[in-house]
Amino acid sequence: MSKYLEFETPAGKQAKTLASDYGLKNHGLLYLDRVYWNLPESALYEEIVFRNEGHIVHEGPVLVRTGKHSARAANDKYVVREQSTEDKIWWGEQNRPISVETFNGLMARIQAYCQGEELFVQDCFVCNDPEYRMPIRVITERAWQSLFARNMFITTGDQDILKHFVPEFTIIALPGMKADPRIDGTRTETAIVINFAERTAVILNSLYGGEIKKAMFTVLNFLLTFEDVLPMHCSANVGKKKDVALFFGLSGTGKTTLSADPERQLVGDDEHGWSEYGIFNFEGGCYAKVIRLSAEHEPQIYSCTRRYGTILENVVYDPVSRRIDLDDDTLTENTRASYPTRFIPNLVEEGYVHAHPKNIIFLTCDASGVMPPIARLNPSQAQYHFISGYTSKIAGTEIGLGIEPQITFSACFGAPFMVRHPFEYAEMLKERMLKHKTQCWLVNTGWVGGRFGVGKRISIRHTRNLLNAALNGKLNKVEYRKDELFGFEVPMTCPEVPEDVLNPSSSWGNKGEYWKKYDALAARFIENFKLFSKSVSQEVQQAGPIRLNRTK
Repeated sequence: MSKYLEFETPAGKQAKTLASDYGLKNHGLLYLDRVYWNLPESALYEEIVFRNEGHIVHEGPVLVRTGKHSARAANDKYVVREQSTEDKIWWGEQNRPISVETFNGLMARIQAYCQGEELFVQDCFVCNDPEYRMPIRVITERAWQSLFARNMFITTGDQDILKHFVPEFTIIALPGMKADPRIDGTRTETAIVINFAERTAVILNSLYGGEIKKAMFTVLNFLLTFEDVLPMHCSANVGKKKDVALFFGLSGTGKTTLSADPERQLVGDDEHGWSEYGIFNFEGGCYAKVIRLSAEHEPQIYSCTRRYGTILENVVYDPVSRRIDLDDDTLTENTRASYPTRFIPNLVEEGYVHAHPKNIIFLTCDASGVMPPIARLNPSQAQYHFISGYTSKIAGTEIGLGIEPQITFSACFGAPFMVRHPFEYAEMLKERMLKHKTQCWLVNTGWVGGRFGVGKRISIRHTRNLLNAALNGKLNKVEYRKDELFGFEVPMTCPEVPEDVLNPSSSWGNKGEYWKKYDALAARFIENFKLFSKSVSQEVQQAGPIRLNRTK
């Protein structure tokens, strides 16, 4: 801002008060205008409004627009191919290689771009378990991005810690700078580039807050595996008997909603590690999808959309009354709220539990409407479905998605963030499941009575009742049937759930059409798993589905 106009901003005089001795020159950022270090929420609010980056809406949230990027640019992520890590990375569509020379050229242009500019810095931490806590630095071009970093990561108010802070990984987010495909080898002008050797990630030409969050998650998905920690794209909660439950799933499948259970304490809503001691949250915040959020069915998350400190991304509001409309998808289906985990009333404040999971839930959003609402998996089936990661991408969660969900397979229920081969994570999962006698369930939060556009999405009330029965051990006492195609066990009854809900074919008017669709889905599973069959045991390969061999 002050590169062009000399204005004294609200927090200008306090910009350096919480500065680290380890300055930005250590990142090659020189000849800057003013750097705002570790500003608290109130100061960032003032800067956001002063700079016209957002608006304060009814009851205190700050509302921002992210422009053309209202979702992750999943196809624009790159990893620097360098000697120290190249043999450990799962190269391909999810981890596109970029050369050291190209990255160095990109960094030189970043350093030139930042000269004379104002930047915001947040020095914070990831990993709530003190045994694995890591200091990170988030350097941003916008004040609201700095507030986003404060919401999503773990902060400290200790001035001595901040003064002597030295990051182990740094994220530089510059939405105003564009990559140049001609010289950077990128697909578009947007780029998310991770360099493990330099412990640096850069995010260019995107204002979407989720890029900052997921860049750090991707980094941890690599680094923590070398500390014998399984990094997981899952939410986690714990019951009164220290019975931990994990909820795996892509955006839009219900991780955040289903883990926010008033009867259980929330550990975290999206990213966790499973160590030899137990489960810990990577973050200090939540990043929830809020389109058509219900005060009745998601009261905890709903209340956070009315709180000071929350950032609302691309939510529509009335500029006169300043009231928001969570049902309005004019800007995007992927409206989001970023808020600290402390806003959740029933929270494990430490962010970790030294106990191991009793239950694992794989959340799949089946847009074809044929999967049962819940099924019990044995360890080999759990590995198979974990590697497969079957679900549907929900509208708005990635650039290019339309209204209709897209059936997809996302390894480990989070392929875009997995840096190592899925088999590495699956082996770590199996080892822990067997050691701690963890039960695994496949839960369908998608459609019943027909595919998308014909059937309807399964009632969240039924899903909650099924989950409660599984977590409370009530499903251990009921009769099961073996699924004809997938071989997993499906309960015949469940308390407070109609029996016809447990048998998806009963809600289809045309049974022949149902079996045809189910068989087609089995075929897609089989075809997808060919990508991984050489890396897994025969036992895991045989845990997949079989094709229908008789006419229904």
